[in-house]
Amino acid sequence: MRIEIIGAESLGVRSLCTVIKTKDRNIVIDPGIALGFKRHGLLPHPVQVRACEKIRSLIIESLKNATDIVISHYHGDHHPLVNANPYQLSAKNIINTCPHARFWTKGTNDLSANQINRAKALSKHLGRTLPVAEGKSNGPLCFSLPVPHGEQNGRGGSVMMTRVEECGEIFVHASDIQMLNNDAIDQIIAWKPNIIIASGPPLYLHNLTLEKQESVLQRTLHLAKKVDTLILDHHLMRSKEGEQWLDHVSSLASPEHKVICAADFMGIPRNLLEAERILWYKKLPVSEGWHQAYARGEIDLASG
Repeated sequence: MRIEIIGAESLGVRSLCTVIKTKDRNIVIDPGIALGFKRHGLLPHPVQVRACEKIRSLIIESLKNATDIVISHYHGDHHPLVNANPYQLSAKNIINTCPHARFWTKGTNDLSANQINRAKALSKHLGRTLPVAEGKSNGPLCFSLPVPHGEQNGRGGSVMMTRVEECGEIFVHASDIQMLNNDAIDQIIAWKPNIIIASGPPLYLHNLTLEKQESVLQRTLHLAKKVDTLILDHHLMRSKEGEQWLDHVSSLASPEHKVICAADFMGIPRNLLEAERILWYKKLPVSEGWHQAYARGEIDLASG
């Protein structure tokens, strides 16, 4: 089994897109991308936009060879969007790239109206049914029943987790669980994985109290003891506080159980552009009207 993380916050964008290659399958999980549209009152810096373009191209290329495409839920950084903004993956970019791939998708029964509408729009745009995969298995793939997106009974609804097994190696993609609920953790442990990628806690949010943070820490350390490698990224790496928290958790884990981010796993430097947006605006000021020109297709970042 070969695991390649294409998009994540430690790689410069909002995403958790992962490609798993087995003997017979090329599985693409959560082929979506985004940049925080407004953060600290600022639109994405051009340095972020350049990173977004590069990773978006990688996602599109990965879909061309996909045998299986998994959508864990319908937030804009996890799937192609029919009405994408300039910093997301438009469904029109993939309509001809994966005509024969099998889709495995999250059901919409417990999702918000926005997510339901996105699912319907994507299905219509692709001209195919997006079958609900919750609780089902197919070959090396196994899908969870819905687990909370973050906290139990929170506003995020639920997500679907994915298990891939080959030759005794078990990988789990846990999407936006954020280490904030026990249901997801219990299911992951029951699956007995060697390696996991999951969203860490959103430490940049003010409603994550110290009590909740302590519960997250204990939950994370408990899970780390059960696996060889725990990759935490996504919401966690949207702030420097999250990066510090990750390194602290890593120091508490035993040496035989790694706790790392996506960039660490891929063996490349961390690139927390979302967390560094203000710094980039100070370092390289952005001219007035740049974002409007980019949205109109008048700026070619590839040319420099």
